[in-house]
Amino acid sequence: MKGKSLRLWKDREKMQLDPRLFSDTAEEWAKKIAKEAKEGKKEKNKNSQLRRYFDEIVRLNTAAQHGGEENMKYKVLPQIHMIIAKVVYARGRDLVTDSFVNMMRDGINAIENKADLQVFKNFLESFMGFYKVYGPKQ
Repeated sequence: MKGKSLRLWKDREKMQLDPRLFSDTAEEWAKKIAKEAKEGKKEKNKNSQLRRYFDEIVRLNTAAQHGGEENMKYKVLPQIHMIIAKVVYARGRDLVTDSFVNMMRDGINAIENKADLQVFKNFLESFMGFYKVYGPKQ
């Protein structure tokens, strides 16, 4: 997992997902981010903090699925990329860790269309489920 980036597709051209994206991969990321959350004096990566970004992806996915390609390209996609700035800002405030920033950046940078966004939303849903088990108890 060390140094590994998040990949949404096994083969994007054939629209083939990695069969373990929503299980093993999501669990590995959850464990890594949870471990970092517990290091140091200040607790980071709180469920409520991470949930904020997941909820925003869910909202934008809904907007994308109900609009055309123009809507996705010129309205939704810029808002998705703005999430990177929000996550980096949270990192600057010591609310999230580098691994969470990297996971979000990798996932968001992989989004080019509605299908990519749907896959990333599903990945985050799986990640959040695992993180509830491994993350800090609140």
